[in-house]
Amino acid sequence: MRMLLHSGSPQMFPLSRRRFLQGLAGSVGLYALSRSALAQAPRALPVFEEIPPSVSGIHWTHNAARSPQKYLPEATGPGCAFLDYDQDGWLDIYLVNSGKCDFFTPAQPLRNALYRNNRDGTFTDVTEKARVSAGGFGMGVAAGDYDNDGFPDLYVTQYGRSILYHNNGDGTFSDVTEKAGVGVQGWASHAVWFDYDNDGRLDLFIAQFAAFDKTHGCGISADGKRHYCIPRIFPSTPSWLFRNNGDGTFTDVSKESGIAASLGKAWGAVATDVNNDGRMDLFVANDSNIDEEIFSLYRNNHDGTFDDQAMRLGVGMATRWMSGWGMKFIDYDNDGNLDLFLVNGFPDDLVEDFSSRVKYHEPLLLFQNMGGKYKNVSEQSGPVFSKSFSARGMAVGDFNNDGGIDVLVAVNDGAPILLRNNVGKENHWLGVQLVGTKSNRDAVGARLIYQAGDLTRSRMKVGGGSFLSSHYPRMLLGLGKHPKLDWLDVHWPQPSGAVERIIDLPVDRYITITEGTGKWK
Repeated sequence: MRMLLHSGSPQMFPLSRRRFLQGLAGSVGLYALSRSALAQAPRALPVFEEIPPSVSGIHWTHNAARSPQKYLPEATGPGCAFLDYDQDGWLDIYLVNSGKCDFFTPAQPLRNALYRNNRDGTFTDVTEKARVSAGGFGMGVAAGDYDNDGFPDLYVTQYGRSILYHNNGDGTFSDVTEKAGVGVQGWASHAVWFDYDNDGRLDLFIAQFAAFDKTHGCGISADGKRHYCIPRIFPSTPSWLFRNNGDGTFTDVSKESGIAASLGKAWGAVATDVNNDGRMDLFVANDSNIDEEIFSLYRNNHDGTFDDQAMRLGVGMATRWMSGWGMKFIDYDNDGNLDLFLVNGFPDDLVEDFSSRVKYHEPLLLFQNMGGKYKNVSEQSGPVFSKSFSARGMAVGDFNNDGGIDVLVAVNDGAPILLRNNVGKENHWLGVQLVGTKSNRDAVGARLIYQAGDLTRSRMKVGGGSFLSSHYPRMLLGLGKHPKLDWLDVHWPQPSGAVERIIDLPVDRYITITEGTGKWK
């Protein structure tokens, strides 16, 4: 089941969890774009290169708290994030861990991790200094500047008490959960920052997965064993929506907005303007079953309906035996067309006892947009695609500022995977940091339309996306072989709604555009 919550009146659409893919694209009809495939010439480096801990300096491992009782939260996390917490122009990394809760007491305290980018391809653990270790049974993370002070704040979802960390702007954070009024108790999964009421301030949606505690385990299966089970046995629950009051506090508007009336088992979520009416809608993954389903890719028909095009586009059968967690449409080769990156891993570690096709560890998948269809190019894209993982969350961002979109994968009960993109810089590109003034500072809901020669493309800045994870908000615009960008139109979100055309733009670098200035810097 999938919930599509349209701004103004929530609606329910019967879509399976796999069909979450189209909502995460951030704009409609993305695949109906023409492209020329890159020449398949031998290359010295893989398309995506796995960076080992000995190089990156990221020595951290997720602890899933696995137990003989098979409590379901053990199998579902974690998430991760790319963010620039110190605003130095280089992406940092946040990783979520499990921790103490009513069914788990670790032998040694566990913590989340914040890694500062050293600007040389390595990272330094600054968790303790930054005061963002959390300590509860973590699920996911969402980064967003809710008080418009220029520094991204963090909302960490947990089974139990979730946490709002305010960025103090000096390299430290403060737990302001109770002060801000966003403390929730339950199994919080995904969080999304977005401006639902168009007042220029980021509001907060928090997805709740299910009514669960240690007395509600999965039980004994027909084979006499305990398994991490399909969650249909757990009661559905409402999610939460908090309105930003503009003074550092929030008001719970879950009931009056209709969010509380939509019960489900909410996983990932994305905020995007589905029907282009200027109001942000929510597309929420509602988990019920993952057995042998193909993924779905929905095309927006521009009339409030969607058609599943996964089989025709080449995504369907390639995902037949995959589980599907984090994903993102990205232009990994900067040719101007959005490709698709997926991470997978079956939740039940005993699945191979009863299935010859479904595996517990599953491969990463990369689909290249061929213009009308997607091609599975995983095998040609690097040794990491020949491996299998118990992957969950996924975040994207350019951590080395070379114009190639990189990927961070969070692994259940394992070390994270950092993938460096080696091909994005082979085409021209422009990276854009939008700064709202009248609209929300993160410019969630903005649309960029740009032209380079015969290439015209549109990109929307969505809120949330993927699974339990947070993408860095800079936008990368692929230009292909075009050496010049003719113009860029910025459609700022409400309450501004202004449109600014920017010309005389550079290429192959990052720029900042501040709302109302009509220029870049």
